[in-house]
Amino acid sequence: MRAHDLAVEFPTVTLDTPALEAARLLADRDLPGLIVVGPDGLPCTILPGTQVLRLAVPAYCQDDPALARVVDEAHADRFLHRLDDRTVRQCLPEEPRELPVTEPKATVLELAALMARMHSPLVAVVDDGRLIGAVTLQSLLDHALRP
Repeated sequence: MRAHDLAVEFPTVTLDTPALEAARLLADRDLPGLIVVGPDGLPCTILPGTQVLRLAVPAYCQDDPALARVVDEAHADRFLHRLDDRTVRQCLPEEPRELPVTEPKATVLELAALMARMHSPLVAVVDDGRLIGAVTLQSLLDHALRP
């Protein structure tokens, strides 16, 4: 089995995509992260879902999660609305994560090694200068654990 066999169409965002739109995409598709593409349509980084949370959750709650209890429930349930005027660019860490990229002929072991080395839940599959999809950790494990 090769990367092209496991690759699925995967949603992408740009640096200027609204952060709330990216959060909705993460939630609607139950994704661990999103591929961020540059103007050329090629992947440039990954936006992990946890990074979206870092921007939305107040810093004092990140420093001490127990402080989140002081926020009334109505406001606590709407914490993601802090992203209203933000973009994906603003959600990315100062040192953007490198997105693992591979060619369609990569083996399952090569994909697993890339994910493990780069601590990434997905690998972008690029062929002839074009993003053809991604292999997720879930699909990789599903395949590798088949009897």
